[in-house]
Amino acid sequence: MERGGRATGRPESAVLPPSLRAALGTIAVVAALTVVAIGVLYAGRGGPGAVDGWIQPTVDGVRPPWRRAALATDFLGEPAGAALLVGAAVAGCLLLRRPRAAALVVVGTGATVGATTSLKPLVGRTIHGDNLSYPSGHTAFLTAFALAVALLAAGRLGLGRAAGTWLVLAAALGAGAAMGWAQVALGAHYPTDVLGGWCTALAVVPATAWLVDRFAPG
Repeated sequence: MERGGRATGRPESAVLPPSLRAALGTIAVVAALTVVAIGVLYAGRGGPGAVDGWIQPTVDGVRPPWRRAALATDFLGEPAGAALLVGAAVAGCLLLRRPRAAALVVVGTGATVGATTSLKPLVGRTIHGDNLSYPSGHTAFLTAFALAVALLAAGRLGLGRAAGTWLVLAAALGAGAAMGWAQVALGAHYPTDVLGGWCTALAVVPATAWLVDRFAPG
């Protein structure tokens, strides 16, 4: 449609739907506090805590075919696998004419991974010698990716507060549980590292979505 010789179009809808802002904002604050609390609890430690000791023996050291499934899931958090996921999602967002959503996928996952990378030396928790483990970057990445895609879906479907919040949380829980299981099963992280990574994504992505809506053109 043209008006006054210029093409006009509908402005792109928010990547953080207004109906979800209050709920996801509250969740983000609780998640951030959880990341800090676990980090303080395990700062400088090099072994499993009580919760880890209860969960880890039931998951650690899986055998084929479950080990192959764990390795395949782990690949999604490696640079090559993450690039494939992000590239496919960005292409899909651009095909749907949702550049803000594409920006959220890139910036949201990047900021989440950046947060875990920065937190690891601050917390100083180690596994298998001097390998920094808290929080889990693989878990944080896949959770952040799922959150960004779920926010796009919630917006496209026009979901209300309850349905939209449940969709976003279900996506985050599914992705976080899958990658978290793989990390513990492969012995790469303690269960509490996984929880910290999951909460990092829950804290970072809603804030990133709000910033994208505020500053990105559209």
